[in-house]
Amino acid sequence: MSNNNSVERIYKGLMNFYTRDSGDLLMRLKKEGHAGVEKFKTDALKSARELFSADDISDINIAVSKLTENLFGYSVLTSAIKDKTVSDIKVHDWNKIVIKRKGKKFLSDISFNSPEEYKRFIESVTTRNKVNISNVNAIRRFTDNDTDGDSILRFTLVTPYLTTNENYELIIRKVPKNFPELEDLSEDDPGMLSPQIANYLKERLRNGSMLICGANSSGKTTILNALKEKIPTDKSVLVLQQAEELTTKNHPDMIFLHSVEGNGESDTRYDLKDLSIAGLTMDIDYFIIGETKGAEAAYLLNASYTGHICATTIHAYSSQSALDKLVDYAKYTSDYSKKELMAMLSNFKTVIFMKDYKVEEISEVNGFNEEISKMDYTKVFSRSEGINDIDM
Repeated sequence: MSNNNSVERIYKGLMNFYTRDSGDLLMRLKKEGHAGVEKFKTDALKSARELFSADDISDINIAVSKLTENLFGYSVLTSAIKDKTVSDIKVHDWNKIVIKRKGKKFLSDISFNSPEEYKRFIESVTTRNKVNISNVNAIRRFTDNDTDGDSILRFTLVTPYLTTNENYELIIRKVPKNFPELEDLSEDDPGMLSPQIANYLKERLRNGSMLICGANSSGKTTILNALKEKIPTDKSVLVLQQAEELTTKNHPDMIFLHSVEGNGESDTRYDLKDLSIAGLTMDIDYFIIGETKGAEAAYLLNASYTGHICATTIHAYSSQSALDKLVDYAKYTSDYSKKELMAMLSNFKTVIFMKDYKVEEISEVNGFNEEISKMDYTKVFSRSEGINDIDM
């Protein structure tokens, strides 16, 4: 019969041993997939027998299994991560874990055994992903591309230094690696959009810049990922993103760059603004930013104004408010007036508003009206209003 105290002591000792001295080994084995896991188990059992020779072999086996799950899986969260119907996981505390399944959020029955186990889990997650947390780095965003075969895991971690309840807040967004293409999104019943709208949007992006707006988890990134796959293969595409959510299956000429957060006050970092400046010097036809929410907006407008076809997502409440939001972001670091920036948006031809994972509204942009200092729109589709003036 196993001894819980013995198992916990062995587990802690092995965790310290591997996370302190063998970080590079873990990263290398992690990239080897199942074979790497088996190699680790063999190595861990050997190390445990040497370090804890006086302990029962059954306790050692249990501790090694627990350690393997924590270092190569995600402990009690693994089942939710493997569940293809789950898109988001929020850990508010050791015993309060909310998941989002098929668009609906609810408190799950998943729980860590104790606050201490949750804290150790956080330490394990940050170590395996080479993320440093401290008061200087109290908010960390990072991505795990390797652990789950089906999804890219995008993490946001806030430490107790900033949380009111003094707990770690951990938010995980699952991004499918085998992302749905435009045909998939229009074939589902009910789909995100009809085949008619899918063809219309494909042609609109081939002939002018596009803005996709909506709330969190409304489907903005999903539809952008699908639409960019329809860009002609003789066009060069630059994709900039904070989290690695956009990828390609087929396009031969796409460059993907991601921002880098520093691990301390003096560490090197590259944000979307830095990447945007570099992008303007490249020989590209399409300039895409995964999500615009800051000073990079000015460089997106510059790219559009100088002849690039651009696309991005942004948080906004309707198709006819999104361009104003984009201009507000551009003003953070720009000396241009709002009127001048609105005029620079002449190449943005289409704005899509997403809601509940569906195309809710589409407006065509007719240009900037100098007399009233506003953008002129034509709403060509609205699901809620029953408008469909798309002729394809």
